[in-house]
Amino acid sequence: MLKYLRTYKCKRCDVLMAKIISLVNQKGGVGKTTTSINLAASLGKIGKKTLLIDLDPQGNASTSLGINKGSLKYCTYDVIMGKCDIKDAIIKTRFDKLYILPATIALSKIDKELSRIEEANSDFNVNEKLKLALNGIKDTFEYVIIDCPPSLGASVKNALSASNAAIIVVQCEYLPLEGLSQVLNTIITVKNENNQDLAVEGVLLTLFDPRTNMSFEVAEEVRKYFGNKTFNTIIPRSIRVAEAPSHGLPIYEYDPLGRATEAYFNLAKEVIERDGN
Repeated sequence: MLKYLRTYKCKRCDVLMAKIISLVNQKGGVGKTTTSINLAASLGKIGKKTLLIDLDPQGNASTSLGINKGSLKYCTYDVIMGKCDIKDAIIKTRFDKLYILPATIALSKIDKELSRIEEANSDFNVNEKLKLALNGIKDTFEYVIIDCPPSLGASVKNALSASNAAIIVVQCEYLPLEGLSQVLNTIITVKNENNQDLAVEGVLLTLFDPRTNMSFEVAEEVRKYFGNKTFNTIIPRSIRVAEAPSHGLPIYEYDPLGRATEAYFNLAKEVIERDGN
């Protein structure tokens, strides 16, 4: 599997072209949504025009940035199903250079509906619907961050098919390690079938607790297997990070001097540096 973990090389030219990154793990509770929000917000604060795509039916990324889901005309579901143009569904947040494509509970039926379309028309590739939608705004943003749901279904395959890279989010506990092979297999399948340009950007360790031996042991195991594909940045466990969404704020606004704020800015800088910028 390690042969698939090549480094993504951004092809820069005079035309702005977004780098699209999916944050994935089929297990919930690993810090994927929190990381998606704060990575996207940190990239924006650094000066990179960034779009956050909420692909989770719970819509937590949307709510965490103060979006009132009840007032939305369109959401990610409408974009994927071709019910609206993606430009009509994107919302500018009140945070620097940060935009969002919000999600609602309508997304909960997306995998079933895509499967039904595929059964009715075997020649139609349902895993590329998000990719087609994003073609219209690739020259508008520098980064697109996709918060994937805790699954490996059709919606996640849509995200990976549209992406240049994937970040695998791993909580510093033993059980989350067990599912890594499933995530890698899904990435490899999408790469082979839909998206030859897809690469693993890296593995991110989250919810690190320096008071426990387990956090250090898991970090060591991940680094042993993934080597330099593991991000140098480790996201610490933080009560302030858990509190920020209830205020509709990214962590840099809620706790400007906190350890987690520093960690997410460091992660954003690592992502940018891996592009050679």
